[in-house]
Amino acid sequence: MNIEHPIITEINKYGYPKDMVRQEEHFGIDFYGSEILLEDDYVEDKNSGELILRENLERYLAEELDFEFKTAK
Repeated sequence: MNIEHPIITEINKYGYPKDMVRQEEHFGIDFYGSEILLEDDYVEDKNSGELILRENLERYLAEELDFEFKTAK
């Protein structure tokens, strides 16, 4: 009985592991150069047409639109 790891089987069959070539669908690039993939949350600045990943939104608001984030005390 010869048991082989599934990745070794893929390498023998395809020459590389299949997971190495799987990439998520690319939607675009945001203002900061971050890839936007399908299913990512992003916003669009209607004034400039820029796309911004949600994770970069606070940075964009502070750096580009001079928003100040504060905590009420």
